[in-house]
Amino acid sequence: MKQQGTEAQAGISHVTTGMLVVDANGREVGTVDLVQRGDPNAVTVQAPTADPGGSLDELIESAAVEEPDVPADLAARLLRSGYLKVSSDLARTGAVYVLAEQIGAVTEGTVRLDVPAADLQPEE
Repeated sequence: MKQQGTEAQAGISHVTTGMLVVDANGREVGTVDLVQRGDPNAVTVQAPTADPGGSLDELIESAAVEEPDVPADLAARLLRSGYLKVSSDLARTGAVYVLAEQIGAVTEGTVRLDVPAADLQPEE
């Protein structure tokens, strides 16, 4: 069952860096690198107005945020709900992101997800 709102925040509040992460099938995903609690008021990325003097690359750089390194729509969702960044050999980039509501349980140093590893967003 997916956690919502304060339940998801309660789950993520028990997570610390270095914890083992396993998916819904019991497959080891990796270890927690970063824990970011959600902010329901997180700024979402708005489509900018056209600036004839700026290139698309300059625009992207000016809007770039270090974490999370995912497409803007997903980044906004991660920032609002809270997320984990997990070091993982399962992703080409070496890391995946876990939404707070994808956390099933946190017990004895292990984060158990309620989704398979294939559903996790890899870092870009």
